[in-house]
Amino acid sequence: MYRKVNSKTYTMAAGHLFCDMNQGALPAILPFLILSYGFSYTAAAGLILAANIISSIFQPLIGLYSDKASKGWMVPLGLLLSGGGLAVIGFLSNYWLIFISVMISGLGIAIFHPEAAKVVHLTSGEHKATSMSVFSLGGTLGFALGPIVVTGSVLLWGLQGLLALIIPAIIMGLITMRPVNKPVTNNDGMPKKECTRPGEIKIDQWKPFSLLSIVLCVRSIVFYGLNTFIPLLWVSVFLQSGSSGNVLLSLFLLFGAMGTIMGGRIADTYGLVKLIRISFVLLVPILLLLSATDSPLLAGGFILLAGIFIFMPYSSMVVLGQKYLPNRLGLASGITLGVAVSAGGIFAPVLGRIADSYGIQTVLFVLFCISIISILFSYTLSVDKKPAVNSRSVTER
Repeated sequence: MYRKVNSKTYTMAAGHLFCDMNQGALPAILPFLILSYGFSYTAAAGLILAANIISSIFQPLIGLYSDKASKGWMVPLGLLLSGGGLAVIGFLSNYWLIFISVMISGLGIAIFHPEAAKVVHLTSGEHKATSMSVFSLGGTLGFALGPIVVTGSVLLWGLQGLLALIIPAIIMGLITMRPVNKPVTNNDGMPKKECTRPGEIKIDQWKPFSLLSIVLCVRSIVFYGLNTFIPLLWVSVFLQSGSSGNVLLSLFLLFGAMGTIMGGRIADTYGLVKLIRISFVLLVPILLLLSATDSPLLAGGFILLAGIFIFMPYSSMVVLGQKYLPNRLGLASGITLGVAVSAGGIFAPVLGRIADSYGIQTVLFVLFCISIISILFSYTLSVDKKPAVNSRSVTER
């Protein structure tokens, strides 16, 4: 795809695809669980919480551990748990057992992301936004593939067909074992670190990183709100079939994949912060129009446009977070890919309660109101340059 993207990035992107396929699969499973077991919107959204609360707790801890001692087994283990947790749902009927299985899947997702993102960062050279967009593209395509796999499997074999999710997890886990277990090295065989000038120390910028995390949290709430309620909107409001709702969800994510790859190239050319601001300025009015329309055709168009603009800044925000914390790449990856992203899943039950009380279109209007915050805070972000201070001695971290 890109000449300057290396093979390890593509391997991690493929792993990202099959890991996040399980995140994309979960919202597509909800309509089938509601139909089979009569779960409320609040209970269904609680399963989104189950997956994401684990990621919120464990990803930064795993990121810190990854900064101190990279472990190649993290990537394949994360893949196996993320797929295996959802694969057993079809054999469970108790809500709390399903809740625990979803949490296991969320733990796998938490284990995978920090180490994989760190490998991409350390091997991407000067084209970090482009490389991270390829890595993010894998995750976005995985989100899009999830509803397709779930719909096909459940229609063919019922809820027990979810067992198919373990197959790609096993295959990709075996494939990723070799690349990540081989150390990232320079030409001289020494462990690879980013280059610094003599007498120069990179400083961690916690304040701009905190502001970026707020933008990521808002983006996550909007994304998970759409990702959770698009199939339910299509079935409950526009009276379409559950399978067509999942198809629309996949299209939303495929358009998001387009936005992801466009965003990486634009950010490398014009700057990370500028790309982030423009994306949210374009997203907000689309959400307002989506909340107001009663036309399935227009709603479908707005959903696809929202997919482009909600994904366009994502890889840039991950890279920017790594630039703000250059000495803690694992922690930065764990937070930008974990805590800040999982915030949307944690907020999902609140949106579910709103949907139960006031309807799904009210949820869309709430998402529009929340998204305004992303514009405001995007203008507080500092320029995307790596700061450094001179020192007579450089301390290795």
